[in-house]
Amino acid sequence: MKRAAPIVLADASPLIALGVVGGLAWTHALFGKVTLTAAVQGEVVPGKDRPGEREITAATRRGWLKMISGEWTEPAFAELDEGEASTLRAAVNLRRPCLILMDEKAGRAVARELGFAVTGTAGIILAAKRRRLIPAARPVFEQLLENDFRLSAELIRAVLTEAGET
Repeated sequence: MKRAAPIVLADASPLIALGVVGGLAWTHALFGKVTLTAAVQGEVVPGKDRPGEREITAATRRGWLKMISGEWTEPAFAELDEGEASTLRAAVNLRRPCLILMDEKAGRAVARELGFAVTGTAGIILAAKRRRLIPAARPVFEQLLENDFRLSAELIRAVLTEAGET
């Protein structure tokens, strides 16, 4: 019996961050298509004048970002915001291997408890550096910080060390 291909599900935060730094092409190079729920799409959709919005729209037009057709109400994940909760509900209900792109600690913890692989903005930047999609990670983190995107100094240091940019 053929095993289902993994699906990559994204919460809003990594999409917005990568949109700000021009990194949505990296997600396409790393993962192919990235899927989002209607709730996440509502958080990143054009017309809200959010950072990264134009890049997200362009990635959607290119087919790199696709909205999932199903929406589920269970499990509730009441402790999470709706974007994170809808992403995890999709992962649970699709019943196939998933990689979750999510930055928020609480959502990442729940995803791991459920047995899903998880990465976030910093992990994608590191993967882009390793795959030589970008020459250096440091300028990307600097650009995120200049745009008020919150990542801990500890996380940035760890990624830069891992990337050989200490």
